[in-house]
Order: sequence, then C-alpha cells, then structure tokens
Amino acid sequence: MVRRVVTRWRRGLSVRGGELAFAVLGLPLGVLGAVYAVAVLYAGALLSLTVLGLPFVAAALVGARGIGGLHRRLVGRLLGEPVTAPPPLPRPSGVLARGRVVLADPVAWRALLYLLPRLPLGLLGFLAAVGLPLSAVWLAGFPLWVRLLEPGPRPVDWLDVAGLPAGLAVLTAVPAALRGLSRANRALARGLLGPVRSQQRVRELENARATLLAESADRLRRLERDLHDGTQAQLVALAITLSLVDDLLGEPDGPGTHGPGTGGPGTHGPGTHGPGTRGSAADGSGTDGGHAPGRAHTSGPGRAGGPGDESGPDLGRLRALVDRARGQTDATIAGLRRLTRGIHPVALDAGLAEALPTLTATSPVPVTVRMDLRERPQEVIERAVYFCAAELLTNLAKHSGARTAELSASAVGGRVRLTVRDDGRGGAAIGHGAGTGLAGLAERLAAVDGVLRVDSPPGGPTVVSAELPSRL
Repeated sequence: MVRRVVTRWRRGLSVRGGELAFAVLGLPLGVLGAVYAVAVLYAGALLSLTVLGLPFVAAALVGARGIGGLHRRLVGRLLGEPVTAPPPLPRPSGVLARGRVVLADPVAWRALLYLLPRLPLGLLGFLAAVGLPLSAVWLAGFPLWVRLLEPGPRPVDWLDVAGLPAGLAVLTAVPAALRGLSRANRALARGLLGPVRSQQRVRELENARATLLAESADRLRRLERDLHDGTQAQLVALAITLSLVDDLLGEPDGPGTHGPGTGGPGTHGPGTHGPGTRGSAADGSGTDGGHAPGRAHTSGPGRAGGPGDESGPDLGRLRALVDRARGQTDATIAGLRRLTRGIHPVALDAGLAEALPTLTATSPVPVTVRMDLRERPQEVIERAVYFCAAELLTNLAKHSGARTAELSASAVGGRVRLTVRDDGRGGAAIGHGAGTGLAGLAERLAAVDGVLRVDSPPGGPTVVSAELPSRL
C-alpha cells in the first residue's frame, strides 16, 4: 500500500521531457502560426475581389497543410500522440481542376483553424514551463532577495515565513499544469490535424477489411494445420492399429497349418515317393514315406495336426491393440472438440453471462467476475468480446505476475465494455507489432468498431479495457 502511494506521488510530480519541450516551443510556434493564419484570412478577404484572390488563398492553403504536418509530427514526437496523417491531395489534370481541389480541401482549412488556438495554448504552456518555476524560485528565496536589494537590518515578517512554502506549492503545481496543457494540445491535434471524419471512416473500414481477411486466412491455415498434423495423424495411427488387429485375427493358428487339400492327390500321392523308397506306405514307417491317395497331411481342414498346436490368436496382444485403438479414438475426439471450440465456443450459445465465468474458471490466476449485461449483444460482438477476454486472461497469466485479477463486463445503452484489472508488475503497452499481442488484439477489435485502451504504469496496476458497439 505504501509503495503504491509513493508510486502515485512520484507519477504526480514527474514531467515528460517531451511535454516540457513542447511547452517551451509552443510560444514561438504559436506566434508564427497565428500570424500566418491571420495574415492569410485578412489578405484573402482583401484580395477576394481581385484576380489574385483565389490563387493567393490556394497557395496559402497548401502552406497551411504543410504547417499542419509539422505540428502533427511535433505532437507525435514530443507528446506521444500519434495523429493519423490525412490522405494526400488528389492531382487532377489541369490548373483549374487542381486549384478547385485545393480550395475545397477540408484538411488545409482545419489546419489553418488549428493555428489560431495554438497561440493562447502556447502562451499558457510557456508560462507553465518557464514562468511558474521562476516564480517558485523567487518566492522560495524571497527573504534572501529582499535583503540583497535592501541592505541593512530587517525584521522577520510573515512574508519571510510564507515564502518558502508558497514557492514549493507553486513548484509542485508545474507538473499538473504541464500535463493539463499537454492533454489540451493532444485533443486539439486529434480534432483538427487528422483526417476528416468521412476520410477516417473510410480508412478504418479499409483497415478492418484487411484485418478480417488476414485473420480469416490465418484461421483457415491454423485449422488446416491442426487437422493435418493432429487429427489426420491420429486417424492414420488408428487405421494402422486396426490393420494390425485385422492381421492378427487373420493369422494361422500354428506353424503347420495348411488349408484343405494341401496334401491332397498330386502333392504327396503315388508317383512322388513309390513304395519301398524310404519306408512302407502301409505301415507309415520312414521319414518321408508315401501316403495313401487323397489323404491330406492335416488332421482336419485348416487346422494343424498334433496335440501341442495353439487353438486361437494371441489374446494379450489383441487386447493391447484394442486398448491402443480406444486411446487413439479418445485423443482424436478430444482434438476435434478443441477445434470446434476454437471455431465457435459452445459456452457462447447461452451468451456472455455464462461464457465469461466459464472462461475465468480455467485461469491459473484467481479472477473476480462482475457483470451488468442488461442486453444481449450481436453474435459477432459476443465472439469478439469472448476471444478478447480469453487473450487478456492468457497474457495476464503469462506476463503480469499478478496474484489476483478482476474482469468486469457490461452491456448497457448500445455499448459493450470489457475491463480486466490485475495487481501485477505493469509495463504493458499496445506497441506497434502488427497482428501480435495487444496490437493485434486492438486491430481485431477495430474490425468491429471496437477500441482497446491500456493503462499500465511500471509497478502496476494494469487496466485493459475494450469498448464495442452492441450491434454493427
């Protein structure tokens, strides 16, 4: 508990270097941008009645697009807010067509609008980054400054006593002020420097289509590989075992077994060994004496003569083969069940209310489940939420080092929210690895208009939340 309080206190007093640099650069950039925007609007209004008006405005909008790109890169590099770049301008043939495209470009007009509020935000950021620390130093050292400026004896008054605490209070307010202004700058950049909503929606749909196609192809490859390497191999082994059983059942019972008529006429009949060659045919003496015509060597059809012959197949070996076949059948059935669960979890037939507790029950980390499912989402949304929860719980068990976790799900007002909290070591991030980890999960959620958010400071706790529409 104490460590968590100390961690939060340190986070409250820490300032990212990028936020500080952006605040210092904000004033000169804000002044230049505001001057440019005002000059363009003023000059464009004056020249609008002349031939130079439209060409001037078109050139100024191209410049505003470039300035917007510069600010977008600064926001991404210093504030850690990646703003999606808008699509490039189309280049139709003809000067008039190109001028019409530039004048109707919403990205350029929004970039020009962005430059106007940047001046007050830049001024406030400069004051927070430079003015407040200088004020804190002045207040903390007020007794010293006064005595340096006014030599001679001076009694201690309340200003001398209150100077140091006031300076420290102002200094501790600097990080909060910088973070608040950084949030405002991020929101302003997201709203005005990115693509317009229609362009962004088209790009999201294109990315969602590509993600779904890639995921579908990958799932089919995994299914084919599992069937080929798992189920098919198990069925082949089962077929081999059954062939061994069949061969064992079809083996002859003894080494002297012959079929009917093996020793019949023409094999050992008269003419092969005549009487008196190596014994008498009448008394049967001799090793290979003659036989009566038509008398077989066997004592019965298909059976080996002699009192010491086996009377059936090897039952121990047969029982072992049957047991092996039964085990292979069970393994094949279990593999098919795993494959069907990967295609569509049976627990989802009753909805998330039963599927999520069943999922958390298999987690090695104790998970508390809280649900507020007032409406049942669409089937495709339920599948996305289920697999999202499964992947988050898997990551939690593998990487977090958590002792306890909590999973909460709600479906209220047309929105589905899934949140997984844990008390692990923290440090999780979405990153930029396409198709893998949290980045891949965020891409798959985006395919159904979902958003994944991760809050995982070093030392924990980690909170991962997903929000989706109930219906597409």
